[in-house]
Amino acid sequence: MSTAKEKIARFRKMHESGCFVLPNPWDAGSAVVLARLGFQALGTTSAGLAFGRAWPDKVGAVSLEATLENVRDIVQATPLPVTADFQEGFAATADEVGPSVRACVETGVAGLSIEDGTGDPERPLFARTQAIERLRAARAAIDASGSQVVLTGRCEAWLVGDPTPLETTLDRLAAYAEAGADCLYAPAVQDPEHIKRIVDAVSPRPVNVLMSRPQSGLTVERLAGLGVRRISVGSALARVAWGAFIRAAESIRDEGSFEALATASSFADLNAIFESASTTVRRN
Repeated sequence: MSTAKEKIARFRKMHESGCFVLPNPWDAGSAVVLARLGFQALGTTSAGLAFGRAWPDKVGAVSLEATLENVRDIVQATPLPVTADFQEGFAATADEVGPSVRACVETGVAGLSIEDGTGDPERPLFARTQAIERLRAARAAIDASGSQVVLTGRCEAWLVGDPTPLETTLDRLAAYAEAGADCLYAPAVQDPEHIKRIVDAVSPRPVNVLMSRPQSGLTVERLAGLGVRRISVGSALARVAWGAFIRAAESIRDEGSFEALATASSFADLNAIFESASTTVRRN
């Protein structure tokens, strides 16, 4: 099994050139499958975790303790680098961000993200100065740990319905880069022209783009051509699994048919995958 330091070094190298896909498992089992399929790094998903615990995906719904447990399980499941969806840092102030970030670093992650969404519909984004201070506090906590964990700064402008999302994102991501973010991320940006402007605005820092649903013309190749270095899928894979589960259950309820079960992965295939998985994820 790779050491945390080796994973971090490998993860940093991946951001230096080219473009890679960062799929998002929601538990140890899905992490093992993604590693088996050949992906080179993984990212956790707060929404995927929340749905699996019967919680909604919103700030405050998932505790720091549950998040750290989930991150630790995924980190230990494979030898791949893992970056944590660390929401708003589980802290209201910059002073409180540091201890939370240190706890996340101690799980063995290769990266983590801090977002500027508050979860408050009346004030959906932290004030610009406060958001920058929070990123600086996260950077300081990582540096103080002696680690080189990749810090991703997220601007939630599109997700919270900001009236001028592009302008807000360009301004904030440039400031987050200045504050010490290694990678920049604006979830829900869809227009290729906007993506290109974000890439240019923070260059040479790498940019992550979220692909959580089909978008016409946007492929890995096209995003790489726009200068994107990292592509994540957020909760999409978890929602694909939930969608298949719900449709199969509905067909049993409504039609009395079990035909939908034909698309299930076989017991033998899944058993073979997990039999060959690292013993670090076995609980017996």
